Amino acid sequence: MTFSEADWLAIALTLQLASISTILLLILSTPLAWWLATSRSGWRGPVAAVVALPLVLPPTVLGFYLLIILGPQGLIGQLTVALGLGSLPFTFQGLVVGSVLYSLPFVVQPLHNTFASLGTRPLEMAATLHAGPWDRFFNVVLPLSRHGFITASVLGFAHTVGEFGVVLMIGGNIPGETRVVSVQIYDYVEALNFQQAHWLSGALVIFSFLVLLIVYWLQPRQGMGTFAMGSRVL
Repeated sequence: MTFSEADWLAIALTLQLASISTILLLILSTPLAWWLATSRSGWRGPVAAVVALPLVLPPTVLGFYLLIILGPQGLIGQLTVALGLGSLPFTFQGLVVGSVLYSLPFVVQPLHNTFASLGTRPLEMAATLHAGPWDRFFNVVLPLSRHGFITASVLGFAHTVGEFGVVLMIGGNIPGETRVVSVQIYDYVEALNFQQAHWLSGALVIFSFLVLLIVYWLQPRQGMGTFAMGSRVL
């Protein structure tokens, strides 16, 4: 038994979704994690709680509210329709939005831990050499945080690959458009095609194991202690 054409299509769509989402997550999470690690603002706690909300919120709840907000009658949905972008639910673009929001804490947290572990000494030394804020961040912080970025990228990518509840709620089950691997497995189980479901599920088990192996292998090199996200890492 091998993967069917529909399986390969779902795998390709999943990898595309995970790649785009990971890039967007790194762009959004880097300044957010830096602010959380360095700010003394009173908003730091509430913002951190909002970022971590997907860790405890059922995926179907997040998917439901995204479906409402992004729908034609929702606040963001009305804006996208007015701009000629159409409605985001049940589209690949809608999947990207849902994936980015749901995987945000899995990228922000390792970056936050890495930034916090750097301390102020490297930045103070750079400041004595008359390096500006941007120079200090790009030439000091980013090079010292490369392992944190690798961990964040791996976790963000892997978590997107394993998503089910959010993508099913916001994207539905459209072949070639929103049917990712997790939804494909669900379809096989519904059809009692357990053999094909075993193939795809086994591939995800191996993938998840390799992801965790990479993350744990990187941890001692980061010097930031054990990174734990609870039982819902993937």
